Amino acid sequence: MESRNQRVPYAASIIKLLQGPIYADDKNVWRELLGWQAAIQEYFTKIGLELVITEQDGFARVLQPEAGEEDENPLPRLMKKQSLNYEATLLAVMLREGLEEFDVRSEGTKYFLTQKEIKERIELFYKEQTNKSKLWRDLSKPITSLLNIGILKLNREDTSNKDNHQYEVKRIVKAFISNDKLEEIKEKLAHHVNSIQQ
Repeated sequence: MESRNQRVPYAASIIKLLQGPIYADDKNVWRELLGWQAAIQEYFTKIGLELVITEQDGFARVLQPEAGEEDENPLPRLMKKQSLNYEATLLAVMLREGLEEFDVRSEGTKYFLTQKEIKERIELFYKEQTNKSKLWRDLSKPITSLLNIGILKLNREDTSNKDNHQYEVKRIVKAFISNDKLEEIKEKLAHHVNSIQQ
């Protein structure tokens, strides 16, 4: 009988990756991940998953490729696909754009925004629109959507004033919205805003 103590030395990295993306600021796990990268990739390949490490932005995640039509025994989905509604998609695009601007002008690695600053970014997008209050009456819904998929992380909470809530924009947003996708979605969203006005 195999001893329980004979677990692989990179077990923590595998478990963390199955829970969600891991970041370079989790130094011990990140070091373990990079040190055992080939073995961890081999493990995930055997169970039909793919390890993706983006060292430049300091995050790693596991993807499950789509089953092909020729696959007679497709694997069950490990992660449910989560579709974002219009407001959450727009917010993700704005945060992605804001992260790009932050990287250009700052030497820091973490990008923080208060809820008030998020509102201000939204108002810039809608500067020529009259119905922004209708679309953004409840900002908590799109924010919650992005918290659920790990694009946002609540960094500081202010129970007396939600505008003072501070969020970290996680770099995983770049995996959700690539540079090419960014321009494509921005164009579609601008068209959508215009169509609402007509």
